[in-house]
Amino acid sequence: MKGIKKLLTMAVILALAYGIYQYFHDLAGPELSFSPTEGYINRSTALRLELKDLSGLKNVTVMVTQGENTFTLLQKEYPLGTTSIHENIELDPMLQDGPLEFNLVATDRAYSHFGKGNTTTATFQLERDTRAPMLSVTSRAHNLYHGGAGLIVYTASEPLVASGIRIEERFFPGHAQADGTYLCLFAFPFDANPDSIPRLEGTDAAGNVGNGGFYYHLNRRRFITDTINIDDHFLNSKMPQFQHMFPTTQTPLEIFLKVNRDLRPQNRAWLQEVSVNTYTAPTWSKAFIRQPNTATRATFGDQRKYIYKGKVIDTQTHLGVDLASIAQDNIMAANAGTVVFTDFMGIYGNCVIIDHGLGLQSMYAHLSHIGVQVGESVERGQIIGRSGATGLAGGDHLHFGIIISGTPVNPLEWWDQNWVKNNVTSKLP
Repeated sequence: MKGIKKLLTMAVILALAYGIYQYFHDLAGPELSFSPTEGYINRSTALRLELKDLSGLKNVTVMVTQGENTFTLLQKEYPLGTTSIHENIELDPMLQDGPLEFNLVATDRAYSHFGKGNTTTATFQLERDTRAPMLSVTSRAHNLYHGGAGLIVYTASEPLVASGIRIEERFFPGHAQADGTYLCLFAFPFDANPDSIPRLEGTDAAGNVGNGGFYYHLNRRRFITDTINIDDHFLNSKMPQFQHMFPTTQTPLEIFLKVNRDLRPQNRAWLQEVSVNTYTAPTWSKAFIRQPNTATRATFGDQRKYIYKGKVIDTQTHLGVDLASIAQDNIMAANAGTVVFTDFMGIYGNCVIIDHGLGLQSMYAHLSHIGVQVGESVERGQIIGRSGATGLAGGDHLHFGIIISGTPVNPLEWWDQNWVKNNVTSKLP
């Protein structure tokens, strides 16, 4: 009998201990995660709720209040053993644009609070905005050349977090100005379909996208075809500098083809990354300088055929102007700006890139000497280095390029004072 009493006593003690453990081992409410927790939402914004609890989830209620109206968006009971859930919250169609207050209440199945469980509450303030911004173009003439540039000026009905011109897969960002307008320098890319239509678009803080058309005229242009003869002397003298980039290649010709086909697009992609380092306003006021006393050796858009031992081994497009004079000639900054790149850049060799604002940048490639540093402000006509034959250059010359938001455009336009005035500076605020 005594043995039975001891067993009963032990069972009671264990039961009490287990009950106390269950009561006190979970005193916190469910872990709650809601997104987004601040800012704006629109028609397509996904509202997500995540709940976790060790003791298991019991129920959840999500309500939203707008003015004097309150709507229940979610009210749900969970079966035993549910320790985590993900819920997508649908907004009530009666809600209007404006401030919203979300109230969330979640309870678990813990023994605390005399079996009522633990409760977590949360409140979030969001702004509903479902109207796309209205864009109005204020600039008039937009005369473009295939491979050339243009400037558009526009306003918006509300502040924009992103805006600009989209043509095919390329996007040219616009920049907000102090007077409330937006300026966007853009290109009609050399490789874009002439029938493609540039579109103005703007995105507000809620993610609504507004679109605006604008009048433009495109002058189609045919690019010339050029032949470049590649011989063994060139290959043996120039390819060793690229050998470490392509260690599995066996011959100088294989290295050349790798450089021309693989490294070239990588370098042009890098121009896109450099382009984000730009001022939001122009840093210049006069037309760009062409290097004095130089002869043009190649032009923008040349369709190059590379010939080796009488056979075409590759084709590429030349996206700048090659200027030659004397060896190691002094090279001038084409306009005022800030240096954003000074380094070896593959096919371009030793290279300097200067930012002139609004995504407009000038490139000076194949240099034998670089005389400026990143972050340095330069004046129009200032000496920034000396010409050379670094990179994929067959002889001493300057490869000069104009780039807009990472896309090369024809430099000839920017050397033309009348073109600059009619198409750019006359539109500036």
